[in-house]
Amino acid sequence: MTNTFFRARYLISSYLPLEQAAAVLAGEQSSGTFTRVRDESAELKARHGARVVGLTPVEPPLEQLPGALNPNRRSTPDAALLDIDFPVENIGTSLPSLLNTVAGNLYELREFAAVKLLDLEIPQPVLDRYPGPSAGIAGTSRLVSPDHRGAVVGTIVKPSVGLPLDKLGKLVEELALAGLDFIKDDELNADPSYAPLADRIATVMPAIHRAAEITGKKTMYAFNISDDIDVMLHNVELVQAAGGTSVMVTVPTVGLPGLRAVRAATDLPIHGHRAGFEGFGRSNALGMDYTVFQKLARLAGADHLHVGGVNSKFFESNDSVLASIRAIQAPLGTTTPALPVLSSGQSAATAQATYELVGSDQLMVLAGGGITGHPDGPAAGVASMRSAWNAVADGRAVSDAAAEDQPLQSALAAFGAR
Repeated sequence: MTNTFFRARYLISSYLPLEQAAAVLAGEQSSGTFTRVRDESAELKARHGARVVGLTPVEPPLEQLPGALNPNRRSTPDAALLDIDFPVENIGTSLPSLLNTVAGNLYELREFAAVKLLDLEIPQPVLDRYPGPSAGIAGTSRLVSPDHRGAVVGTIVKPSVGLPLDKLGKLVEELALAGLDFIKDDELNADPSYAPLADRIATVMPAIHRAAEITGKKTMYAFNISDDIDVMLHNVELVQAAGGTSVMVTVPTVGLPGLRAVRAATDLPIHGHRAGFEGFGRSNALGMDYTVFQKLARLAGADHLHVGGVNSKFFESNDSVLASIRAIQAPLGTTTPALPVLSSGQSAATAQATYELVGSDQLMVLAGGGITGHPDGPAAGVASMRSAWNAVADGRAVSDAAAEDQPLQSALAAFGAR
């Protein structure tokens, strides 16, 4: 039997010869160990051993991992882009097994002063096993409104924690009456004692339904169901029984099997939050790039995926945010396209810069403080966001639209032209 291979790309640095370090990684993550063992035959290595297929020198990353071997006391390690082909047969069809292979013990190898997974080809058997998003961009738009066009405009319940249930219900109803497309729980708010998930569902859904009877539009609300797998499956049942239209999970927290279990239990759009991801992604020296993370999350079933925000309050550059959006937009087998989600410091004042950068409004844009912190109230915040995104979609400058739009004018004054 001839094995087939899939490729992973890494950024590495090492004080040792790069060829030696690369061979160690390939061996450690396939058929080898730190020493030759009895049953590691040439035939076994030929079939199951990973292969170094590319090593391109680059400038070294700034960060250096602790504990790296440096026997010759060199001042600076060498760095390279490393391409390794792994046998498909080694992993079967499992996403966790795939991740163990390409992003497992390799981070602990002393041969490396830096090692980061930059990209990953998904093997066909894995693509065949995991169906990906259920709703994605098109399904989410249909649920928002049968004739919905353009950006899905939403918000996050603020304050993130501590809001009493009566105030939560009033806020949700006000936002829904204002025609908002989407509302979500904050990632910090899952099942707290002051507002248990079951009670939040019982508070929020009647408010959504009351507003829908007036407006004819049912605002989508993503309840944060993140928890142990058995609890999440129970939470899905609670949301569905109440007529809910979306659930949210923090993907790095619940893991790929947790996300996959939720996908298997429901066709509701899954709002995939990435809280915690930058513990793996922010450093150039360690972890994985968002390009890899989003592929895994899409396959496991996330319909929406956070990408950061343009001119945001966080560290990420606009170029990095754009790269994440482009990654999500790239085809992944035959799966349904997922919806990129922008958040973090977003408001009507960021619409122009976002549209100019991305060149599209096929996005979900969440403005937390940008809506609920609007100086004229949350309803005015909704109106300002809608006006800003309508303007850019029509090819108008947001500043020009604001001249005849008080909520938009107030938003730009409050939040600045970011």
